[in-house]
Amino acid sequence: MGLFDRLFRSSSRQTRIPLVKLGRYSDSYKKPSNYEAWDRSLRLFDEGKYLESYREFFHYLRDEEEDNVFFSLEEGKLSFEIFQGSKKMEGFATTENIKCEAKIARSQSLNVGFMRRLIEKNFMLKYARFALDPQNNLTIVFDTFTLDGSPYKLYFALKEVATNADKLDDLLVDEFKILQQIDNAKIQDVPAEHKEVKYAYIKSQIERVKSGMQPDPVRKDQFPGGHAYSLLNLIYKLDYLTQPEGYMMETLERMHRVYFSNDGKSTIEKNQILCKEFDKLIARPKEEFFKEMYQVSFTFGITIPVNHDRIVTFIDSELHHMDWYLDNNYPDTALAIPGYIVGYSLFNYAPPKPIRELLQLFYPICEPDYFRALGMDFNLHDPGARALNKKSIKGMIEAILEENKAAYPKLHAATGSLTYDSLPAFAKSYLLMIRNMDPVKALD
Repeated sequence: MGLFDRLFRSSSRQTRIPLVKLGRYSDSYKKPSNYEAWDRSLRLFDEGKYLESYREFFHYLRDEEEDNVFFSLEEGKLSFEIFQGSKKMEGFATTENIKCEAKIARSQSLNVGFMRRLIEKNFMLKYARFALDPQNNLTIVFDTFTLDGSPYKLYFALKEVATNADKLDDLLVDEFKILQQIDNAKIQDVPAEHKEVKYAYIKSQIERVKSGMQPDPVRKDQFPGGHAYSLLNLIYKLDYLTQPEGYMMETLERMHRVYFSNDGKSTIEKNQILCKEFDKLIARPKEEFFKEMYQVSFTFGITIPVNHDRIVTFIDSELHHMDWYLDNNYPDTALAIPGYIVGYSLFNYAPPKPIRELLQLFYPICEPDYFRALGMDFNLHDPGARALNKKSIKGMIEAILEENKAAYPKLHAATGSLTYDSLPAFAKSYLLMIRNMDPVKALD
């Protein structure tokens, strides 16, 4: 059960709107039974029992909540299906070889544009290759001899197939009109009211950040860093809270890459690029946003597993930058800095589970109106007021610690150090509380 499912279950409010998925999927938080299956898979492969090894491997991949992996072993052949976002991978394994394929899009005729694009991408792949099947379907294929198909290799090869297929289908169909979508995954449509809420939130947040930059109380030529924090916070916040697919997801990822690229551009120039990208994003018709709003199952995450030290270092390097903005009465810019820290961490990293859940809790505390619009009110603010509800926030933190107590028995949160005077002050104290925690896992 996810964090927000637990939070909502503990809330006294009711809703007629179903819960939504938020944030990026990570496969770094598997159950002990999954890791036991992985160990068995390695042992069986070393013993030459390849099909039994692969069966345990797919037990390792399967996430019951995602319902993402299906497999069967019959008459010396293991058949499997793996779901990743909007794509389904299908394959088989025998004692001689293993093969997996994902259909990306269908083409009525060949086109130099998309064929060149995929040929170029082939040079970037380590295990798989793009190809055309007899029905002119664009596919991505991986195959290997079983002797050379250890569970380690299989994991990274299937991840390469899955993540590339999931990302490219919407992008190619959007760019090349000659291509047709192939819908073979378990796609669950988002309720119309949720789509309206997400779209309104995307537009309002972009317009809010840009309008805050127009009067320019913090001059662009003297303090471009403040605007950079606001824009980066916006990128990660929209990615986490609206969980976009297709064009918008790629746009946000491209903006992230552009800002952190070593291309010699100044912060001012990069801010201008990000603003233009946001302008292009909100210029798209509402219907284009709606087409990319759906819920799907995932098998592979793209965030990097890190220990708590990485989060501590990141907080130490960035959080103190909000002090000047607090002292000079720029609360929105000040709040953008802890927002950036939380968003960047969830966008890129998979920290220890309790740390991840505490970072996730930052959003319903700081964006209560958005969650209420989706039908999720966690009572983290006093009714009818913007004041923070100390009791509810402390209770949610303690619930996260209790949920993770078995794996992290010595974990403690100094909730007495939290400051509730204002949202920026709270955000700073909240990240310092997370920074000072010590999530040491219990020995098996």
